[in-house]
Amino acid sequence: MKVLVIAAHPDDEVYGMGGTIAKLSAEANEVHVLIVTDGSTTQYKNSPKLNEIINKKKEEVKYANDVLGVTKVHFGELPDMRLDNTAHVEVNSVIENVIREVKPEVVYTHFYGDVNLDHQYVYKSTLVAIRPVPSQSVKELYCYRVPSSTEWAPQTVLDTFMPTVFVDISEYCFKKHEAIKLYETEIRNYPHPRSVEYVEKIDCATGLKCGIGTAEEFMLLRKIIL
Repeated sequence: MKVLVIAAHPDDEVYGMGGTIAKLSAEANEVHVLIVTDGSTTQYKNSPKLNEIINKKKEEVKYANDVLGVTKVHFGELPDMRLDNTAHVEVNSVIENVIREVKPEVVYTHFYGDVNLDHQYVYKSTLVAIRPVPSQSVKELYCYRVPSSTEWAPQTVLDTFMPTVFVDISEYCFKKHEAIKLYETEIRNYPHPRSVEYVEKIDCATGLKCGIGTAEEFMLLRKIIL
């Protein structure tokens, strides 16, 4: 099975579903990751070492995803924190190009209610890129949760992440934690949501919701059975 994980920024894929990525890879699936933005252009716009920072993040992406067994990482290289000001067709194109290249059957993308606007626009462009036309390869679409974005949104009916799918990652959480540690530019100290300790506790609590071990949760948006 071919799987595509779409992330707005470097590290979203690991914090959000690193255990599931490792599990899918270990089960002989072909897993691809698309990082839509460079994750640095706005955050470090005044730094004289901006190019060095961008290159370092690319290295971190590759190292972290190697740990998870990812087949290939694709880079969209759009400016981070500016997708709301980027032409919608340009964001669409980045995702559409990878969909055409990979022809995935399963896609994971951001949750539409995340507080981060880049996440919201990646979600919207994902829907455009995988329109259910007769030639569409994608048969399953899921949203994943990202610490420090999903839970920070107002808990209204429209913005609340309501999981319907739970994946036991008990045997793969150590790989997720290892991958997180490789994102040296993004990791934070506990109790920040981007710390390993926070992720461990949240994933444990997620499993307790449905009586399984350490887990990650997803919202199933579409599944086509032929």
